Amino acid sequence: MYYLQFDKNQMTNLQDSLFKEFLITSRTGAYCSTTLVGCNIRKYHGLLVAPVPQLSDENYVFLSSLDETVIQHGAEFNLGLHKYSGENYSPKGHKYITQFYWEKVPTWIYRIGGVILKKEISYGVFDSRLYIRYTLLEAHSQTTLRLKPFLAFRSVRQWTHANGTANQSFQPIENGIKMCMYEGYPELFMQLNTPEAQFQYAPNWYMNLEYPKERERGYESSEDLLVPGYFEMEIKKGESIVFSASVQSPADPSKLSEMIDAEIAPRLPLNSFYHCLIHAAHQFKYQENNENYVLAGYHWFKCRARDTFVALPGLTLSIGETEEFERYMETARKAIDDFIAGRPISVKVYEMEKPDVLLWAIYSIQQYAKYVSEKKCYQKYGDMLVKIMHFLLDGKHPSLFLHDNGLLYSDGHDVAISWMNSLVNGKPIVPRSGYLVEFNALWYNALRFVSQLIDKCGKAADKSLKSQLDSVAEKVAVNFRQVFLNDSGYLLDYVDGQKMDWSVRPNQLFAIALDFSPLDKKERKSVLDMCTKELVTPKGIRSLSPKSVGYNPLYVGPQYNRDLAYYQGTAWPWLTGFYLSAYLKVYKMSGINYMERQLIGFEEELYYHCIGTIPELFDGNPRFSGRGAISYAMNVAGILTALRMIEKITQADDDEA
Repeated sequence: MYYLQFDKNQMTNLQDSLFKEFLITSRTGAYCSTTLVGCNIRKYHGLLVAPVPQLSDENYVFLSSLDETVIQHGAEFNLGLHKYSGENYSPKGHKYITQFYWEKVPTWIYRIGGVILKKEISYGVFDSRLYIRYTLLEAHSQTTLRLKPFLAFRSVRQWTHANGTANQSFQPIENGIKMCMYEGYPELFMQLNTPEAQFQYAPNWYMNLEYPKERERGYESSEDLLVPGYFEMEIKKGESIVFSASVQSPADPSKLSEMIDAEIAPRLPLNSFYHCLIHAAHQFKYQENNENYVLAGYHWFKCRARDTFVALPGLTLSIGETEEFERYMETARKAIDDFIAGRPISVKVYEMEKPDVLLWAIYSIQQYAKYVSEKKCYQKYGDMLVKIMHFLLDGKHPSLFLHDNGLLYSDGHDVAISWMNSLVNGKPIVPRSGYLVEFNALWYNALRFVSQLIDKCGKAADKSLKSQLDSVAEKVAVNFRQVFLNDSGYLLDYVDGQKMDWSVRPNQLFAIALDFSPLDKKERKSVLDMCTKELVTPKGIRSLSPKSVGYNPLYVGPQYNRDLAYYQGTAWPWLTGFYLSAYLKVYKMSGINYMERQLIGFEEELYYHCIGTIPELFDGNPRFSGRGAISYAMNVAGILTALRMIEKITQADDDEA
């Protein structure tokens, strides 16, 4: 039995299997992603999707799919599956799948009469090389395997259509071919580990392939793909044939079997909820020009500053990867230094200018102090923390202003300034402006944390800063409650002059979840109870209470409709980590069983949407369907953080016993 597996009935039922996706990534930013039945349903899908820095910041689909055909006694059995316009599917090869499982790599078992064929897909961890291995487990007569590549050569944001400009020619290389459809693109190298493989040149455009997820999202949904021909070879019982595709360099075909084995051997077996999340955490990390980045999610997100600082502790420290945290923080530190100095950002960390980003950076470093030590934290990041605090205290941030009452103010009338950043016609749908509750919760936490760190580990030169931090923190402790705490016992979402937003939103959670809170125990309990009553779902914390004006919990339809619902009631798993932290602070050990029950609902999500990981968001009402990006860094990080909290508390309890 495998932890992640699906049987023949599940795989042949397209209503179910067509919308189960998988994702394999490389640290280069490249990936392989499609559905479990091999039918692409998004323009982002493809077996070889890789960045091409000389063209743009986007990823590019090179090898869209690879159709396998098993031939015996002159009869052809095509294992591929494509959707064409008019709800037509061809060639319906999914009916031959008897099992799918993922232990170390995605694996399919096909049965065609007396033929049993195993397929495994792997990807180079530090290069953009795709490997597909076919092993003939059973056959009673001569068997031929045919492989037909479907090529796109396009950005993930665009479409390919039949045209006379595409270069359909190929050049032979060892055990394969290389092609380049358009000038400026890298060459695509396709090879096999057997010299018996013959390439039959027969170029043809396959027309009107349709991608239902794009149609569902209100976008254009069809394209044409070029099939240049096919590879054909005999395969014997017990034999393995390895197909390789790369846009970096050709391989030595004689070593392909060794190469795929070397890639698979060190991989973590996906045999538990926890191991699946660790595997998912590793998928967000990529490297470029010796810099390390955290992608916000797949398939379309880049490295966003806020997401990086929120997610990094959960993706690294919570699973014991301290050195990984340090490597990724080193790149992020360059972005911080550039921003504070007023220089163009020299690394590909986007949205550094958002007013809460530096506050989240301090939060991230605070977690390092907790997981490693305060002393080492100060040694590595003390200078940066001091620099950030001076920058904020001196009023140098272009969109974050320190007022005399100690609170931070930011203008969000016309610009989305918080994580609730959806827009319509360039204007924020949720125009949060003025004193934002989470900004000031983070600010109070930062003031107390840096002051404490200086007190315990700081240099004499930083002692005067500590006095200033303490003075401002005392103001915040008083004025935070006066500004945000209302008569109903929860916190206003934002206050801008006479305008007060009474909507019940999850942003108030940070005031009780962070290590330092301006609220007393009774106030924290009151806020937590309101959030529990109005916002908690089995799939995360709602972005808005059902009782608040504008509640819109279903993230469906075209872009405009989805933007309207994005932060108006949808549920976000990453907030669960903060909610459970708050719950534990209020209810202590009695909250453990509740925390465990809250996390159970996420385990089943590993079998839906994109298997083995957590999607971007969920509808705020039953059935709480997963939506948006198929894998989201902050969500995986939030759940890993919650699991780590439970583990530490349970372990401490066992030690005491």
